[in-house]
Amino acid sequence: MNEVSKPPPLHAAAIADAGSSANKQLVLEFFAAADRGDLDAAIAMLADDVTWTNIGSTKFSGRYEGKQALMDELLGPVFGQFKAGIATTIERLTAEGDIVVAQSDGQAETVDGVPYNNTYCQVFRIRDGQITEVKEYFDTALADSVLGSG
Repeated sequence: MNEVSKPPPLHAAAIADAGSSANKQLVLEFFAAADRGDLDAAIAMLADDVTWTNIGSTKFSGRYEGKQALMDELLGPVFGQFKAGIATTIERLTAEGDIVVAQSDGQAETVDGVPYNNTYCQVFRIRDGQITEVKEYFDTALADSVLGSG
């Protein structure tokens, strides 16, 4: 009697890799929307209860809780200073479980023609296909000098 061979069982690592891959794709799509200056598409990828923390002591540093606060207090004011979005070059994208870490360079120009070329490290947490938490590290002195320290 011929037995039908069963596929090997999925191991936790294989399952985590599949989830990590989907999480990395979501982060790439988030950056692509920001590159286009499409804040609506970027915001749609965030959970309603998202928390976003910018390190440092710039006027944009701190913790923003919820989509509306993030849009009103951070993304709107920052992106409002640019002619277009921030063109992001991903140097490294690493994922493990629900965490995705992106090392990137961003290039933008303010509406006054001043270049804003910063380096970032963002730590994303993903839940149910949405970004629930971001912690962003960047050159805060550059942010102050170009975007204002007020």
